[in-house]
Amino acid sequence: MRKGIVWILVILMLFSTACGESMQKAPDYIMEGYDGDVTYRVWDTNLFFERMQEKTGISFQYSQYSDYDKWTQRKEELKANDNLPDVLFKAELNASEVRDLYQAGRIIDLAPYLEQYAPDLWKLLEEHPDWKKAITMADGAIPALPAINTLQNNDAMWINTAWLKKLKLDTPSSADELTEVLRAFKTGDPNGNYQQDEIPLAFVGMWELRFLAHAFGMVDNDYYISEKEGIVSSSLTSEENRAFLTWLHQLWEEGLLDSTGFSTTDNLRQITDENKAIPYGVLLSTTPLTILPQKALEQYALLEPLSCNGTKVYRDFAGDLVRGTFAITSACKEPEKLVAWVNTLYTQEGSLMAYYGLEGEEYIWNENGLWEWNYPLQTVADEILPTHTISEGGTAPSWVDAGFQTKYMDEATRNVVEALQKLKQYSVIPYPPVTLNAEDEAKVAEIQNNLSRYVEKAMACFVTGDTELTDENWEEFCRTVEEKGLLEMIGIWQKAIQ
Repeated sequence: MRKGIVWILVILMLFSTACGESMQKAPDYIMEGYDGDVTYRVWDTNLFFERMQEKTGISFQYSQYSDYDKWTQRKEELKANDNLPDVLFKAELNASEVRDLYQAGRIIDLAPYLEQYAPDLWKLLEEHPDWKKAITMADGAIPALPAINTLQNNDAMWINTAWLKKLKLDTPSSADELTEVLRAFKTGDPNGNYQQDEIPLAFVGMWELRFLAHAFGMVDNDYYISEKEGIVSSSLTSEENRAFLTWLHQLWEEGLLDSTGFSTTDNLRQITDENKAIPYGVLLSTTPLTILPQKALEQYALLEPLSCNGTKVYRDFAGDLVRGTFAITSACKEPEKLVAWVNTLYTQEGSLMAYYGLEGEEYIWNENGLWEWNYPLQTVADEILPTHTISEGGTAPSWVDAGFQTKYMDEATRNVVEALQKLKQYSVIPYPPVTLNAEDEAKVAEIQNNLSRYVEKAMACFVTGDTELTDENWEEFCRTVEEKGLLEMIGIWQKAIQ
């Protein structure tokens, strides 16, 4: 009898286990997106998504792309495919993709949901009307949400202050003063290795050199245009641009620019040996953190924008927003729940969890009021960031708290962040973010493709002297850029902001 009861209990236990497995809750929504091909992040097991599920009660079935070409192809398929996920996360949608998916009815307008279900994001948008305008279409719709980061996020000028001190030089504040400093860097052996191996000014390509154009009053964007008081113009054919190129040629001729600058890459100029003599006087880079060993960071400080006619101005390449990071499709039955879910990432708590993890687990606060990682830095890079956070890879919808970054324990890193914050006061966005109609976008793409290839090569040749900057050659350059559609493109961008 006792044996029979035992078997009955065993059968009941097996039955209840099987029922539990069969009745296990299916994921609430399907999420698709792109997370880069070098992050080694798996959404299914990532701790960030687990924590978000605990916080919100919402679960996902993930369709994660790590190949950008395949994700681009998938976005094209979404325009004409009824097999839609519920949400696009780290969506990497450009302005035309947002427009096309919205007009095709594949993604929905989120504007009606934001005030009620995303109050933290709504507050940010209300406090910054330019942000709201940047993600709003002509009909008032907001089909996709952005990543928000107010920290300057493009190339800046970083100068070796240890060299300035050794050579008893003042910090340069104009193009002429910078020239004199670069000359001293070249001949004064500031790195002290008794070799003339210093690279006074390091750069990668003409694109980076154009960040120096502010010293001549120019801050054009990558379409070679800027807008001021409602008027769109280009400095390509201006006398200021000719003077700028003449100056760069002078620097090149004197060996003050990196001789490999038009052929090198960031990886090739990176220094990892802590004991190697640093060769760079001025770096054009988003941050010296990506080029120099940690030990060398204390030598470098942000070089404020050079003055032009008594004014300091700098080009803000990216602005505060990355558009198109999050969208909800027409397949989603309860979009308000996903809007509430993503709102978490526009709070300080959610943002920190997304990019750094949790206090007491991934990071801790020390007695000096500064935070530090709770793991060795190599472990953070190799394991914690890929498996506990959604940092790096594709761009996530979020609000990045720059203030948190200024409280990191490493002084050199804090100095870099604080310097980038300071640069922001001089920065201007050359042209406001707008969405072109399909016809204008196609025309701009056609013009830009032909124009940029010619312009970048022609200006580089002026710098190196392969093409002498004579009146005749300059007139030919101006004539050619107009023939390639510069004026027509200016007209399109002018129409877009009116």
